[in-house]
Amino acid sequence: MSGICIKLVEGSEYRKPISALDSADAIVVLSGMLIINEVGDSTFIEWGDPDRFFGGIALFKADKAQKLVFTGGKMPWNKAKKTEGDVLKEYAISNGIPTEKIFVTKDVENTADEAVAVNELISPSKRIILVTSAFHMYRAKMLFEKQGFIVIPYKVDFKASRNNTITLMAFLPSAGNTELTETGIREIIGRLFYLVKN
Repeated sequence: MSGICIKLVEGSEYRKPISALDSADAIVVLSGMLIINEVGDSTFIEWGDPDRFFGGIALFKADKAQKLVFTGGKMPWNKAKKTEGDVLKEYAISNGIPTEKIFVTKDVENTADEAVAVNELISPSKRIILVTSAFHMYRAKMLFEKQGFIVIPYKVDFKASRNNTITLMAFLPSAGNTELTETGIREIIGRLFYLVKN
């Protein structure tokens, strides 16, 4: 029943067309899509879900904002020199985004850190298009609004199909279903943590 769990945290809506979004001061793309491996002088990038990156690029090219912000995601145990934001900036430049329009926050470890770091980086810009995975949007929006941002959500990286009906396959064990269930449960715990903390 992983589909039910992940749909619960993703919500009922599907990805909005870019044309339906209002313009903003900045497009903010949250980290959480890359694994950065540095071997000697070489850097190897493993993409998890690139939808956040490509969603942000598409929004910028559609002229929805004049600033494109990547967060400097990096866990304390990660020994890589570059943050996720540093790598994404390089990819954005290679996709035709002018360097002076791209901003990268300081190192951050979680969504609350990202909200604070973005506020420090682009204040007084307050109206943002927030790009993150659908399951993560509710919590991310709440934390960015706490920093005083007006958030236009742009959900990407949907895990649950919007068209499937429940079949026997939904009840059969699989590694993929277990991972989706774990993602849903972890997100629910994250939401409860920040609700209690506030």
